[in-house]
Amino acid sequence: MKRTVPLVIAAFTGFVLIVSYFIPYAQSWGEEAMIWFDILAAVAFVLGGGNLLKTHLQKISNRRAGWGFSLITISAFLITLGIGLAKMGVHPAEKFPEFAWSGDYLSQSSGFGWIYDFVYLPLAATMFSLLAFFIASAAFRAFRAKNTEAMILLGTAFIVLFGRTHAGIYVSQPVVDWLTAISGAEAGSLAGLRLDRITSTITSVFILAGNRAITIGIALGIVSLSLKVLLGVDRSYLGSEE
Repeated sequence: MKRTVPLVIAAFTGFVLIVSYFIPYAQSWGEEAMIWFDILAAVAFVLGGGNLLKTHLQKISNRRAGWGFSLITISAFLITLGIGLAKMGVHPAEKFPEFAWSGDYLSQSSGFGWIYDFVYLPLAATMFSLLAFFIASAAFRAFRAKNTEAMILLGTAFIVLFGRTHAGIYVSQPVVDWLTAISGAEAGSLAGLRLDRITSTITSVFILAGNRAITIGIALGIVSLSLKVLLGVDRSYLGSEE
């Protein structure tokens, strides 16, 4: 029963959502299923928060390596949760001025919005900025001009990376002006040879075509995996057999 009932629920809900998408008469069924999904997601958030506290409190209690980071994690979690639930600093909405909590919790005046704008977003930007350097370093080590294909890949990567910066415009603009002068072309007619314009063409034409092909492949894989889950062929989400 521990495995059969979840299989039946997953298959039934999945097929209901598929039918409701293609048959207008069954659209309300899909809406009811999504309401239950939201309820289960809320419960999962509570369980996830409890598991977060349990894991890090055990780490702090045992004084395992890195327990100081666990302390920071728990403190940030509890502070953010408390400010968000209490809606500190939130002004009432114009439509419901008599209800103090009717305002948007992400408004600029709210404490939760302040944490999101001035703590979370800067930290996320910092992490992605560091990730860019790691990607550039890994690309430099991985790209080796051993053959024609590798040279094309290396040259394209250099153009895209350099063209995304102001240095690309600063370096390529004098070259474009010189080519315009010696060729007698009209001013601005060769602007497409600037590195930023070439980068835009590469990302909007060549890379976009590759991304679409990859997206189609991912979509087919999702359809295949979804059918395996709905038909009970793939039961990995239920855990081990034990």
